[in-house]
Amino acid sequence: MENWTRRKTLKTLGLASTASLLSLDSIAYAFGEKLKTQSKLSLKVPITAIVVGAGGRGNTYGNYALEYANELDIVGVAEPISIRNSRFSKKHAIENENRFTTWEHVFEQPKFADAIIITTPDQLHYGPCMKALEMGYHVLLEKPISPSEQECRDILKLAKKTGRVVGVCHVLRYAPYFQQLKTIIDNKLIGDLISIQHLEPIGYEHMAHSYVRGNWHNSKESTPIILGKSCHDLDILRWLVGDSCEKIVAFGDQKWFINKNAPKGSTLRCIDGCAIEAECPYSALKLYYRNRHWTYVFDFPEDTAKHDAFILNQLKTTNYGRCVYQMDNDQPDHYVTSMQFKNGVTANFSMEAFTSGHGRKTRLMGSMGDIVGDMGKFVHTDFRTGKQSEWNVHKDVKDYQGHGHGGGDWRLVKNWLLAVSTNDASLLTSTIDASIESHIMGFMAEKSRLNNIVCDIKL
Repeated sequence: MENWTRRKTLKTLGLASTASLLSLDSIAYAFGEKLKTQSKLSLKVPITAIVVGAGGRGNTYGNYALEYANELDIVGVAEPISIRNSRFSKKHAIENENRFTTWEHVFEQPKFADAIIITTPDQLHYGPCMKALEMGYHVLLEKPISPSEQECRDILKLAKKTGRVVGVCHVLRYAPYFQQLKTIIDNKLIGDLISIQHLEPIGYEHMAHSYVRGNWHNSKESTPIILGKSCHDLDILRWLVGDSCEKIVAFGDQKWFINKNAPKGSTLRCIDGCAIEAECPYSALKLYYRNRHWTYVFDFPEDTAKHDAFILNQLKTTNYGRCVYQMDNDQPDHYVTSMQFKNGVTANFSMEAFTSGHGRKTRLMGSMGDIVGDMGKFVHTDFRTGKQSEWNVHKDVKDYQGHGHGGGDWRLVKNWLLAVSTNDASLLTSTIDASIESHIMGFMAEKSRLNNIVCDIKL
């Protein structure tokens, strides 16, 4: 198996010179060089932003400002949980007058920043986004845009009316792995794309944590899982295919995490003397107390000596301590979706809870080759020569830094800052215009699943 080298791909593409290669942003990026839009970002003063929602995603995007203070300056925060508000404000040296409890309080003040970064719970995206646009702010909006199709369309309409940049956090578009796949498809290294198989293995612990016990356990109070978890995947499929989705059909249900599957001897809470707790893979004591893989959701006290007692109290008082078979959850734990695109390409997407690992897996099938990958690396097989070539993000991307979602999180922020600094949404890969289609695909997939019908996609 050969390495996926720059020389080999130049030959395959038939490009005569390095100058020809560098004229294509996507090709240049695919070999570990900096995206041209990144190198163009040179600001006299940083873009100022207010973060609305100082939880996990708010800190992920906000932390960019700590590394690149000349590009982004966080000058305000809205967060109702006081310890999060305080810690975020301290980290970014936010003045007291720019600290707010809820998003509504931000907009009671005259406009005091260039942009708003919205990382509130899903059902609280619409209000602050609409108000931000009305007041002239640019917006970076965590996915999903909204749990409501009409609200998604309303945001799109107002963004067009105001001319403000609205970036949607479809971060997979910025991950080197998917950038490379897009490059290969667009340059026909596998001939014509015929079909895609794509898997999102959620992981059994992640499913129990986020979609059985966590904030997204109830679709009516948050978002259907196809949007809350997998609008990333619908978006990346639409982007790779390069054409609109025409039809979609979906199947799936809540099969395992239901009351009738509760083992004999189980209790309402894992900490209440459950007879099978020690052997249960979903035990809250295992996930949060013994292994502590998922404790990022807890706002720990500063005194580390108090952490044990703090966790045990969380398991006694919050959903994170409840038995996974005794929750009021309704999210499907297996979900399959088939799509037909306008250009004739078909795609099958499977979102699965019961997997031992995570990290998306992709198979691209073309007329002259195929690609099998796992978001960290892939193998390309050329049908014409029989040769196989391997690409690995850790070896072939010189500036790879990680930062979540296969390196996509901070690349998204940089691309959004470029668009904001020039007031030119066309420089942004994940605009509201581009992102709304995959949301509609998600709404129609859920409609198909619930009503057992094939749905047409109408934009």
